[in-house]
Amino acid sequence: MEIFLVGGAVRDALLGLPVVDRDWVVVGSTPEELAARGFLPVGKDFPVFLHPTTKEEYALARVERKTARGYHGFAVHAAPDVTLSQDLARRDLTINSIAACAHIDWATGQFSTDFDLKPENLIDPFNGQRDLACRVLRHVTDAFAEDPVRILRVARFAARFADFSVAPETMRLMQDMVAHGEADALVAERVWQELSRGLMQAAPSRMFEVLRTCGALERLLPEVSRLWGVPQRGDYHPEVDTGVHLMMVLDMAARLDAPLPVRFACLMHDLGKGTTPADVLPKHIGHELRSARLSKLVCERLRVPIECRELADVVAMEHGNIHRSSEFGAAALVRLLERCDAFRKPKRFADVLLACECDARGRLGLESSAYPQRQRLLDMLQVAQSVVTSDIAEAAQAEGLTGKHIGQKVHAARVAAVAALLK
Repeated sequence: MEIFLVGGAVRDALLGLPVVDRDWVVVGSTPEELAARGFLPVGKDFPVFLHPTTKEEYALARVERKTARGYHGFAVHAAPDVTLSQDLARRDLTINSIAACAHIDWATGQFSTDFDLKPENLIDPFNGQRDLACRVLRHVTDAFAEDPVRILRVARFAARFADFSVAPETMRLMQDMVAHGEADALVAERVWQELSRGLMQAAPSRMFEVLRTCGALERLLPEVSRLWGVPQRGDYHPEVDTGVHLMMVLDMAARLDAPLPVRFACLMHDLGKGTTPADVLPKHIGHELRSARLSKLVCERLRVPIECRELADVVAMEHGNIHRSSEFGAAALVRLLERCDAFRKPKRFADVLLACECDARGRLGLESSAYPQRQRLLDMLQVAQSVVTSDIAEAAQAEGLTGKHIGQKVHAARVAAVAALLK
């Protein structure tokens, strides 16, 4: 029996990055032997075990072949005769196909493992170290084409490692996969899983650049793909192109360390500009409502979590009003807060404002500009929240008022409070 550290842990260690998750491959063993040593089986479709003390994953070396059944459409063969090279050959990218020998302490009859990165300790049959040094994302073998999720994974890695390029032969293979309909076979859950991970990387625009280049963006997110080439008014958007603006917004969201719902809202906020009639360009009158409608369709198709859906809807509908809010009087400001449901969901409203700041600063030459609307609206909300609604309701009920009449009095009191602040 031999044990090797594989995949992202070795890659990140070689890059000098923190190693968060460690995955191990066991060669020359069986499920029965691992179970006898206290490992806990967790894999349903192929043998994966948890270390009895570290709880890290140990998988028996395996090979796969594409089929209509099995793990994500693959039949898995895991047996003592599967070699480490065979296991590494089934992985997606060369930089993820490097293994490090583990040091095993049998003194207690349990596994106690560690690793080091000395050259003699590394197994690298597909030249992953070379590609790390050259900053290249390259597929291991043509078996890459058997799993369309790998298109999304390459795009996600491009977003994480922004200075890496996709090897020309890998890009051609991905383009061929898209042309043969492989991207159309992706299930919603896997698309969302990889999309959400990519959005949270340091340069999310790179993910969309790769997906657009290989043709997968048009298949998976046509609402986003059609934004490139759509002009906007240069006085508001010096970058002009709507697709370019969207990428700048996403990268600004990463720069401001925005959470996933904010980044997804940024992705959805301008979808309506892709459906603006050509004869009214570069204006985009009413694009907010169209963006909200398209965002809902995307969310339904990809089964996006409710927190992301709701934030995207508010941002799509109200980002224009929030940008213009410095021109609003007290009544208009309170109505804006009410439409955003800011009184019931103040934390979500803060995220709405962060998304709007990303939108405002995701423009050519405006990346370092201030966005006073964000703090101003938070201040307005705080003042309006200071109104004691229970006292107003009690007084109104004493007058025999109910329902919407109480709501009107609360609204009026909030307007008065905001008006006092504006003086």
